Amino acid sequence: MRAWAELLRVSALFTVPGDALAGAAALGVRPNRSTALAVGASLCLYEAGMALNDWADREEDAIDRPHRPIPSGRVSPTAALAAAGALTVAGLALAARAGRPSLAVGTALAATVWSYDLHLKHTAAGPAAMGAARALDLLLGATATAGGVGGAAGPKSAGTGGRSLTLGAGDRASSAQEAPRRAARGLGGGVAASTSRTPRTAGRPEPHAWGSVPPASAGGVPGRTSPGTGGRAVVPGPGPAYPPSSVTPRGTAGRTVAPGRGIAPKPPRTGGRSLTAGAGAGAVRAAGPWAGLRTALPSATLLGAHTVAVTTVSRREAQGGSTAAPLAALVATGVLGALAGRSAAGGVPRGGVRDALRRATGAGRPTGPASAGQQAGPALAGALALVYAGTAGRPLLHAALNPSPPLTQRAVGGGIRAMIPLQAALAARGGAAGVALGVMGLVPLARTFARKVSPT
Repeated sequence: MRAWAELLRVSALFTVPGDALAGAAALGVRPNRSTALAVGASLCLYEAGMALNDWADREEDAIDRPHRPIPSGRVSPTAALAAAGALTVAGLALAARAGRPSLAVGTALAATVWSYDLHLKHTAAGPAAMGAARALDLLLGATATAGGVGGAAGPKSAGTGGRSLTLGAGDRASSAQEAPRRAARGLGGGVAASTSRTPRTAGRPEPHAWGSVPPASAGGVPGRTSPGTGGRAVVPGPGPAYPPSSVTPRGTAGRTVAPGRGIAPKPPRTGGRSLTAGAGAGAVRAAGPWAGLRTALPSATLLGAHTVAVTTVSRREAQGGSTAAPLAALVATGVLGALAGRSAAGGVPRGGVRDALRRATGAGRPTGPASAGQQAGPALAGALALVYAGTAGRPLLHAALNPSPPLTQRAVGGGIRAMIPLQAALAARGGAAGVALGVMGLVPLARTFARKVSPT
């Protein structure tokens, strides 16, 4: 068991869940079941890369690091390769459960991991390939979360073309309060807003059946519209008896009037997609999972850039002697920390799902718990960015001053552990303060396991 723990570098596993959680936070929505599937897929693909890495480097490790599981004979090369294949299949299966877009991103991630371990690692494109793998991992979480927002579709609403529209409790209450006022404004003086108010019926016969046409004595002509109604049919009787599919009162803009319920709000245009109202969830459903991928791209770029810097240093961890790589990584850490500490406008990058929400529903930014998290986000993101800079920067400075193999390996380990506060800072940057604190809870676990099993 210890040999397999060393082969898979289990202490580095705690740097993986934050990728998917930061991707979900970039969308401004809460993690859901699909986010958990993305976390499972990320863990499997990460471990597949670890096993494949040692299998591909077994001859090199026999010279530089003979204590590794494969050169020491504790794990056979065949078993390591089989484990890499099985973990890859498991990761893709979990990504497929989260939806087709997630499977597409997961497939790209798996292809990047295998290409890096088998060929790109020893080329100039190696660090960039590893950075792309981390960025894709965050995008996998964002795509899966976007696909899982809203759950099952609700009942079809009139006027939505078969699309589902689910409103929260606050939306329903607001609609109930606004309906009488909208009805009174839209119908004017001739028609009441509900059955509780009876219109004037002097000189008119008794009420007719629903949808029937009044006789000529009531001021209308059979088969024609009544005068003064602007081309709309009027059915006399106690309360407005309008057929929902044939009558369009003035000021309703195509909305249906039902007895006792006022005027139903005009449904938003969702382009055939289900829309669930909430803190960013409706926008994600309206925009689709691929829009979520674009929204999470800035966070993925920051995480990928950090990975490029750490991977560049790791290429000399066995031999040491490089001062330029740790120094360049130290500068990159400072720049990335400053960028990660800056909160995006409103918790979500400009042009993201918040704007899609306003375009789809005409509503402003959500209020309530989500806004409270967004207000706490900037300060928390700045604090976590400082933690990230300190975790990665201190060992990098030591390696730059003394590029010996032990200090270089320590700098690589510090860079790997620094991914956790960076992920937390990105989550807080997206307005998810609770998710950010949850990600930071992985730091003690990663530190404890690192004392037993090296992450490098």
